[in-house]
Amino acid sequence: MARAALLPVALLLCLALAGSANAERKPVGFYGLKNKKGDFSIKVTNWGATLVSVLVPDCQGNLADVVLGYDTLRGYVNGTGSFGATVGRVVNRIAKSRFVLDGKAYRLFRNDGNNSIHGGHRGFGKVIWTVKEYVRGGDTPYITFFYHSFDGEQGFPGDLDVYVTYQLSGPYELSIRMNATATSKATPVNLANHAYWNLAGHGSGDVLEHELQLLASRYTPLDDTKIPTGQVVPVAGTMYDFRAPTPVGAHMEVVAGGGGGYDINFVVDGKQDAMRKVAFVRDPESGRALELWANQPGVQLYTSNWVSNEKGKAGKVYEQYGALCLETQAYPDAVNHPEFPSSIVRPGQVYKHDVLFKFSN
Repeated sequence: MARAALLPVALLLCLALAGSANAERKPVGFYGLKNKKGDFSIKVTNWGATLVSVLVPDCQGNLADVVLGYDTLRGYVNGTGSFGATVGRVVNRIAKSRFVLDGKAYRLFRNDGNNSIHGGHRGFGKVIWTVKEYVRGGDTPYITFFYHSFDGEQGFPGDLDVYVTYQLSGPYELSIRMNATATSKATPVNLANHAYWNLAGHGSGDVLEHELQLLASRYTPLDDTKIPTGQVVPVAGTMYDFRAPTPVGAHMEVVAGGGGGYDINFVVDGKQDAMRKVAFVRDPESGRALELWANQPGVQLYTSNWVSNEKGKAGKVYEQYGALCLETQAYPDAVNHPEFPSSIVRPGQVYKHDVLFKFSN
């Protein structure tokens, strides 16, 4: 993943406020949700509609926070890894930072060589969202964030109203619902949650022994700039075959100092818009397991290839391969590939991206 230049917190907060359609000053805070038993909880922030922590028990009942992140707002503002963020308007890469839609060419902010990644230098993970609802009590507590993305923001066409809801939908279940409505022009939309998972606990070492199963029999190969070639090919006989539970590091290339690992989109089996099982992850030492369900056509597997000496929560230092991301999404660069499922949302249409994490031990 590309690493952007660091800017002071105050400057980035000013940029976020100045970039909003109605530049009122919005408070930034941290918000918690907890199940009734008290042994499963999350914390989020309206900076980037970000998932900050997920506390779950192991097979002995010991709690651990299983996502990477920071203790303070400063960490999220200056961080370059999108830890836990809601990424948009378009997650992943857009080739040469441009696309043509309805006969008009649009140019985007370049922040990954010649490409645009994660919505530009100030995508949805780097702005202040409004807290619309916050219900802490009951069996299924939730919080909903709202962001209005204006026409031309980071080069994208049209106004877009975006809602993200985090909800504890079951005793050990976390659901994330991402909805967006185009109100003025057609636009590409591809939102994703960018949580970094380590089921042994954040900062506990690498995840190369985590067992991973992906319900994906195909993937989208990349060129040397990490842009899809347009092909969709079988995983059978390749290092991308996770159809049966397999240790993450079993077949991957390990490159010290950055790189190696996985950073690629898999095509999820089954009906494209249906809610279906995408992945299963298990840490053999703690017994913690995660089942991922979603309604998107693809899922990006990223193994923290470029994380290095990153100071995180509780004094932990995160290193290469210290977590994995499973970002359900539309295919990368779909706006430049008519052969891929469309990621275009037209005025009046509603984009819906539902994600469900089921935890067990």
